[in-house]
Amino acid sequence: MKVHEYQAKALLKEFGVAVPKGDVTGTPAGAREIATRLGVKVVVKAQVHAGGRGKAGGIKLADDPAGAEAAAQQILGMRLKTPQTPPEGILVRAVLVEEASAIDRELYLSMTLDRARSTHVVMASQAGGMEIEEVAAKTPEKIVRESTHPALGLGDYQARRLAFGLGLAGDQFKQGVALIRNLFRLYLAKDCSLAEINPLVVTKDGRVFALDAKLNFDDSALWRRPEIVELRDIHEEDPLDVEASKYSLNYIKLDGNVGCMVNGAGLAMATMDIIKLAGGEPANFLDVGGGASPEQIENAFRILSSDPSVKAVFINVFGGILRCDRLAEGVIAAVKTLGLRLPVVVRMEGTNVELGKKMLAESGLALTPAEDMGDGARRVVELAGRAR
Repeated sequence: MKVHEYQAKALLKEFGVAVPKGDVTGTPAGAREIATRLGVKVVVKAQVHAGGRGKAGGIKLADDPAGAEAAAQQILGMRLKTPQTPPEGILVRAVLVEEASAIDRELYLSMTLDRARSTHVVMASQAGGMEIEEVAAKTPEKIVRESTHPALGLGDYQARRLAFGLGLAGDQFKQGVALIRNLFRLYLAKDCSLAEINPLVVTKDGRVFALDAKLNFDDSALWRRPEIVELRDIHEEDPLDVEASKYSLNYIKLDGNVGCMVNGAGLAMATMDIIKLAGGEPANFLDVGGGASPEQIENAFRILSSDPSVKAVFINVFGGILRCDRLAEGVIAAVKTLGLRLPVVVRMEGTNVELGKKMLAESGLALTPAEDMGDGARRVVELAGRAR
């Protein structure tokens, strides 16, 4: 789960990480009021879940409250298009108005999970303001990495090593060490999957703070973070993703035309692979889970059917906890409720498979049975091709 910059900065401030003074608003008049209150030059920043806002016209400098109002007028309501947004862009509904900073240096700091080492890693670089992937590819020596201890976390000596790597000295070094440690506390306390400050700036008057901030949270831990769930902005998410989350379905939208409904993440990955092997392109990743109810199956089918890019559906299930007869019950109910406007190929194996196949055969529905995964993939790709 992602949050907006202003929400991330509020959390950073709560944990003692220095950020610029500012506030968020959804109106030009509100931007004027915030700028008046701050009493300095301000920056007006579009609040969307995407980077590259400056180049797209989503960040503007204002010398006075009237300029802040004019900048907000331009930004609010625009569809911001960056390399990280959908082609149609994202509608800007709010802006962050904060004090402008006299920047001396731009640095980079982030924390995430290093899956290869099975531990958290803190990364710092003097190449702030750039895409860290580009820095890692072209000049990896500019990135300082510290892997944390699974039980002890980030050591003081590691925070100091990172601050030295950022080129900080004197009072700025002390500020940097404190900021790194506080950010790591936030990262652990709120179950973040990513905490990124880019740029982390040193100002001409010697302050060190987060000029921009990005926090992502582990979806699997949200059940114990209701205060984070409250920050969710569904306007920034794909409507089908939002709908799937209501029914505890693991759904990810893709670019193909073959809809997939599968039980189990591993089988779902294998299903997408075999569709590509058959010459097709999966339209989604959809794992209904091992214990899906007929209601969940019906909702999963409805979500697939509502995607205009889907031209055929491949239901591929191994009956374990989710018995094949229960799957058949859910599919039949879904088709009878929603109608059958798309070709549907069904492959099932496992518990009660013969009963499940019998239920589908006697339903009178125009479903296409498959003998195995390969047969199902070939059939669904052919049907999707015919429907173009």
